[in-house]
Amino acid sequence: MESKLPSVGTSIFSKMTGLANAHNALNLSQGFPEFDAPDRLKSALADYTTAGHNQYAPSPGVASLQQEVAALIARKYDQVIDAQAQVTVTAGATEALFVAIQSLVREGDEIIVFDPAYDSYRPAVELAGGKTIHIPLYAPDYQINWQDVSDKVTAKTRAIIINTPHNPSAKMLKQADFKALKALVEEHDLYVISDEVYEHITFDEQPHLSVLRDAALLQRSFVVSSFGKTFHCTGWKMGYCVAPPELAQEFRKIHQFVNFSSFTPAQLALADMLKYEPNHVDELAPFYQQKRDQLVAALNSSRFKILPSEGTYFLLLDYSAISTLSDVEFCQQLVEEHGVAAIPLSVFYESPCEDRVIRLCFAKESATLIAAAEKLCRL
Repeated sequence: MESKLPSVGTSIFSKMTGLANAHNALNLSQGFPEFDAPDRLKSALADYTTAGHNQYAPSPGVASLQQEVAALIARKYDQVIDAQAQVTVTAGATEALFVAIQSLVREGDEIIVFDPAYDSYRPAVELAGGKTIHIPLYAPDYQINWQDVSDKVTAKTRAIIINTPHNPSAKMLKQADFKALKALVEEHDLYVISDEVYEHITFDEQPHLSVLRDAALLQRSFVVSSFGKTFHCTGWKMGYCVAPPELAQEFRKIHQFVNFSSFTPAQLALADMLKYEPNHVDELAPFYQQKRDQLVAALNSSRFKILPSEGTYFLLLDYSAISTLSDVEFCQQLVEEHGVAAIPLSVFYESPCEDRVIRLCFAKESATLIAAAEKLCRL
C-alpha cells in the first residue's frame, strides 16, 4: 500500500526512550515527569470513577471543566470567554493541534512553521492537503526574523503555527514578536494556531504572553493547552483548545469524528483541581525553575555550553567543545557509552541543521538530575 506519510517513521522520542531502556540509561530525553500527579487529582479520579461517572461526556467537554478553564483564562490573561462556546476538551494537546489544522487547512494551503518544530505539525498539515513552509531558527537565541516570515507569505498562506514557551528551544515569544505576528495576520487575513502547552512553566518572572491576552488576535486563532503538562499526568492525554465561537464550531465538527469526547472522570477530577487547588498552577513556574537551576549548577563544571532556558522543562546544551559527531550520533553515543539519554535537535528541522545542540528534560527527581549531570561532567 502506498503510504500517505512516506517520510514519517518512528518518532525520535520513542527511539531514544527505547535506547534508554535497552541500556539502562537515565532518560532525560522524552518530555514526561518522573514524579506523579497531585494526590488530590488522583483521589478525585478514583472517586468519580467509583461513583459511576464512566460514560460519554458531552463532546465539547464537561461543563464544569469548561467553566474552570474559562475562569483560569480570566485570572491569568484578563480575558473573558464563553466557556460553553469556546472551550473544547480534547484527548491531549496533540489531538487539539491535529483537529485545529484539519479545521483550517485546505488543499494547496501553505502553513508557516518555525524549526525546530514539534513533529506533529507537518504530518497533520500534509494529511489535510497542505504544505508546511519552514523558517529555521538557530542557536543560541532562536530568534524569529519577522521580515523573513513576511517574505514567505504568499497568496496560498493560510496560517502561522507558533509555540511559546517553545519546545525544544526553551525560548519564549516577546511582546515585539506578538506585535509583528498580529500585523501579518491583519495584513494578509491569516489564522494562528498557538501551541501553548507549557504556558504555566516560565522562568525568571517572565510572564507568558498568550494569544489569549489579545482579543483581536484571538478572533483569528486556535489556542492549544495541555492538562498533562500542567498536572504531571501526560499519560492521561488530556488537553483543550480555545477558539472564537465560529472557529470552535468548525473544530468540533472534526473533533466529534476523531475522539468524540474525552475521559469523563478525568475531566471532573481536573475541574475540581482547578477549582479547589488553584495554587498548583501558580506554583509550577518556581517548582520547575528550581529544577532548571539545580541541573544548570550541576553542569557548570562540564565542557557543555549551557543555553538559556526561559520556559518549558527543557535545557539545551551545545556540545561543540566535546565532539564533532552529528547530534544524532552524539546522542546515540551518549546513551550507549555514558548512560544518559538526550534528544538531538536536528530532527526537528526540515533541512539539515549543523548546530551541535542536544535537549535534556529536567522534569525529573533531583537524584536523577544530579546523577545525569555527574555522567555528563565526565565527558
